[in-house]
Amino acid sequence: MIDFTQSIKTLFGMTNTKKILVADDEKALAKALQLKLNHSGFETEIAFDGAEALELITKGDFDLVLLDLVMPKMDGFQVLEGVAKLSKKPKIVVTSNLGQEEDAEKAKSMGAVNFFVKSDTPITDIVAYVQAEA
Repeated sequence: MIDFTQSIKTLFGMTNTKKILVADDEKALAKALQLKLNHSGFETEIAFDGAEALELITKGDFDLVLLDLVMPKMDGFQVLEGVAKLSKKPKIVVTSNLGQEEDAEKAKSMGAVNFFVKSDTPITDIVAYVQAEA
């Protein structure tokens, strides 16, 4: 049996799929996160540098951004500064190998809702967090 309501919603972009942006210059990790998030039912895009991330955030309608702090062209703190100027802000979760408490505090003071140290956090934990928060 065909679900016409769902077909119409899909046709007109009216699905409840949450949009996630993975902003990370580690391509293998970014693609692994994208794959896991897509398999969990999210629509996921990737930005491999900070400037691209801010441009996508500005143009897109993302529900949540997984943001690395150390990226080319523009670091994660600069992206957070740019996002702060936007009228519509997605939730931002920092995923970084910078494990200093000062970095986590600075990111949170700039609008990040959480901070994960990538080397200490399995991808499955990040995906589970996104499922709960997005």
